[in-house]
Amino acid sequence: MTGSIVTFFRYLGSPTGETSISLILYKTKVTTLSHDKGVMGIRSCYYVLKGDDSVPKDTFYNLSDAKKRRIFDAAVQEFSTRRFSEASINQIVKAAGIPRGSFYQYFSGKEDIFRYMFEEIVREKREIIRLADALDPDADVFDICIQVTKASFEWGRSKPEYSQISMLMEIDNSELITKLRAASFEGLLRMIERDKERGLIRAEIDDDLVADMMYTLIWKQFSLFGFDENVFLKKINDGLKIIKEGIASV
Repeated sequence: MTGSIVTFFRYLGSPTGETSISLILYKTKVTTLSHDKGVMGIRSCYYVLKGDDSVPKDTFYNLSDAKKRRIFDAAVQEFSTRRFSEASINQIVKAAGIPRGSFYQYFSGKEDIFRYMFEEIVREKREIIRLADALDPDADVFDICIQVTKASFEWGRSKPEYSQISMLMEIDNSELITKLRAASFEGLLRMIERDKERGLIRAEIDDDLVADMMYTLIWKQFSLFGFDENVFLKKINDGLKIIKEGIASV
């Protein structure tokens, strides 16, 4: 189903023109993320991790497109059926039809092929979000989440293996996936801070708490109602409205 909504729904961006954001990522490398002008929310806040070496290695790009696709598909097959911590390089090379020795000509190990696979999925996801007509770059963080969730639903339904990868990431405590989860609130936090600067959210509000509430809402409602688009989206709308407006009668 659409677990990718849960994992990839948080996005970065700027309400005013093109933005470049430098982020300290995995193994302390710094990567600059560029955002298309006038588009809010085109990048997953899980980002593309960059290690000390190029991922994949340069030799990978000398392969034919068909062979690169076979390797990507094999990685998707393995990481959508097993958590990263349990996944096997042997199964990936078997499904891809390549020798194990060749694998190490292209990737340093399991982390690298996961990062490559994840980058490709995020790139596809980013393009889907960028092309979504409903996205409003001037919307607040709550409406952005609703817009992105709607835009994501059909994509996630058509890519169940991507959804399963993100679902398995939520229950994996390996070092790489833990690092990913630790970074998972950055997109929401940036949008919350932006809305504070615009006067849309009170300055004294705890950014981390709000981001946690929003994430928990979407994850919980997906786990209960992800099979029913109308019910799921209504729950998200209603829940975000409560977080935004409160529940006290004053």
